[in-house]
Amino acid sequence: MQDRLQAALGAGEAVRALLALDLDEEQRFRPGLLALTDRRLLYCPEDGPDRAWPLRDVRTLRVSDRAGLGTLEVLGEAALLARLHFTVARANEAAAFERAFRGLSPAETPGGDAAAGEPVPEGPPARGRDLLRLARFARPHAAWLALGVGLTLASTGAGLIPPLLTWPLVDEVLTPYQEEVKQARDIPDEETREERLASLQEEGSHRFGRVPLYLAGMLGAAVLAWLLAWGQGYVLARVSERIAADLRNATYAHLQTLSLDYFTARRTGDLVSRISSDTDRICYFLSDTLSDFVTDALMIAGSAAMLFYMDPLLAAATLCTLPAVAWLTLTLRSRLSEGFSRSYRTWGEMTAVLADTIPGIRVVKAFAQERREAERFRDANRRIVQANDRVNRVWTFFWPMVAFLNQVGLLVAWAFGAWRVLDQHITVGILTAFLAYIGRFYGRLEAMTRVAGQMQRAKASAARVFEILDRRPSVPEPRRPVQPGTLRGAIELRGVGFRFGNREVLHEVSLRIEPGEMVGIVGPTGAGKSTLVDLVCRFYDPDDGAVLVDGHDIRSFPIAWYRGHIGIVLQESFLFYGTIAENIAYGRPGASREEIVEAARAARAHEFILRLPDGYDSVVGERGQTLSGGERQRVAIARALLIDPRILVLDEATSAVDTQTEREIQEALDRLVRGRTTLAVAHRLSTLRHATRIVVLEGGRIVESGTHEDLIAAGGLYLRLWEAQEREEARRTASEKPAQAGLARAGGTPRGLDRDRHER
Repeated sequence: MQDRLQAALGAGEAVRALLALDLDEEQRFRPGLLALTDRRLLYCPEDGPDRAWPLRDVRTLRVSDRAGLGTLEVLGEAALLARLHFTVARANEAAAFERAFRGLSPAETPGGDAAAGEPVPEGPPARGRDLLRLARFARPHAAWLALGVGLTLASTGAGLIPPLLTWPLVDEVLTPYQEEVKQARDIPDEETREERLASLQEEGSHRFGRVPLYLAGMLGAAVLAWLLAWGQGYVLARVSERIAADLRNATYAHLQTLSLDYFTARRTGDLVSRISSDTDRICYFLSDTLSDFVTDALMIAGSAAMLFYMDPLLAAATLCTLPAVAWLTLTLRSRLSEGFSRSYRTWGEMTAVLADTIPGIRVVKAFAQERREAERFRDANRRIVQANDRVNRVWTFFWPMVAFLNQVGLLVAWAFGAWRVLDQHITVGILTAFLAYIGRFYGRLEAMTRVAGQMQRAKASAARVFEILDRRPSVPEPRRPVQPGTLRGAIELRGVGFRFGNREVLHEVSLRIEPGEMVGIVGPTGAGKSTLVDLVCRFYDPDDGAVLVDGHDIRSFPIAWYRGHIGIVLQESFLFYGTIAENIAYGRPGASREEIVEAARAARAHEFILRLPDGYDSVVGERGQTLSGGERQRVAIARALLIDPRILVLDEATSAVDTQTEREIQEALDRLVRGRTTLAVAHRLSTLRHATRIVVLEGGRIVESGTHEDLIAAGGLYLRLWEAQEREEARRTASEKPAQAGLARAGGTPRGLDRDRHER
């Protein structure tokens, strides 16, 4: 692919960004390479001819993803030029490619025609911009930051005092005394020499009285610098913890506003890694790395000022290696940033493996796949090591080279300084103070280069966090919301169409449901049943047509207000870690215990809850693992009933319970659906006999509609589904009878008749 791309490039054409695609235009698994050059977009598929679009003809790129399928659209001024596809594994690279195009193309207007759910930057991309964007989280703590900066300045100033005091100590005390003693020892007359040495010794006791003052000044400056540095460290650590906490809160809160399609295209472990590990790296950068960087920068600036103040020529000669250090830092910065980004992506992949296997440990053990999962984790860990090895090759070359250049600079200072002393241009005291300052200069410069690695790590983490914050929900809040006050529950679907990528799930579905009506939704697998109720709940917005409730397009309702009128029982009941009472009251946290118990009674859950050790205060495990499937389902039904919804959505609500439990729940539902508009998706058609109407879907279209009796008489798809289930039920009953008879002869309990208890 790379060779083919190089052959396709024109003379002098420079590549600015590359995107390796893993799907072709027909969504088949075939590799391709998309290149952004300074002249055009160039697409090189594995099969077929190359395609290219000049930059002047491309208005924008639009990146979106839904249900694991990513799409990159090349948009011209008046038409769609191309639609390319990729899997979710390429989502981050696709977003980076789109940002690179935005930075190169002057035609792009940030915040313009962006696809729902795609990253929306606040301005043109710039190197290090993600770290600068942390400033908005720092504004609420501006006073503490100002105090930290003041302490940093004061600490740096105090740190510059000790070398300055060595200058008079050497030139005014030590060197003159040493010269006078040397001259006295050269006196030929022994008696005169002894008298002179005795006199100098007596004078020295008075002259050395100034030494404790200089030493006390050095010690006081050191103690003051330590106290100020301690205060600075405490203040900045306090601020950084709060900035990181605000960043975590904002990221998690924004994550809650994103639509379901964002989560279907992301792995849980990667998102957890961004909110936990990446924000922790940012906190470390703000509390330690950034404060060290600022202190080092101020110390370097102050030391350089003192060097030029004492001897400009010597200072210029000493700093001869500084341009080489700066060039090396700028050259390797991008490689370090890319390496750390790759490392953190692989770290997120490893976390995703943990997030998959630990909650699914029952399935892992049931299929004896422990060794396979350990190998998956080992592979993910190996990718982390490989990514880190690439970074370490650069990093371990970088900082020793900087240390070597600093040593060269120090040797230049000694050599040039000694020549300046011998040439009588500077004194030994100046050289001593100069060497002290140059030592601090190069020591801090070396520390700053080490900080550069931490800065690139923080930059990579900030980019991963802001990738979440830059996402817009594909189900947005309305600009001019409508609140009718109360909902009657009249639902109408007008020509609704919906697609996952290029796959059409619903096509021109029109349906009207009156308030209080119970409508069953049935059909073969993949017919679009769950998608239809997802659109009614506004988990997604239709691509065509509209969903209306009480005559209003639901896209005009505030999302939280609208969903507050909907009770949902999903096919797979999800319970949070906590007590049963907390799970039932999840939709109404302020509900009283009496209301919780009443909802549990209505869902036929009260009896089994009382049999638990702590009743309603019993703690269910993660995802409700301590309860059976039927018990989890009844708690979920109670949770939906407690909010007293105007619209009730049952998505295979009784699929996880046995026949007896289903009968009990159905009795409760028959009473509770009265007065509520109910949409019931059911696999067991027998549960919909009493529905006002049954709608049959096939291939994303409504093919039949009517009562149970009408559909049986029509002899269409519904009848075929009904007969297939009747035959399956008959076979199951026939196979259970011999087993029950055998258990009865053995005096055992026919546990097959009580699947709910068996699951527990």
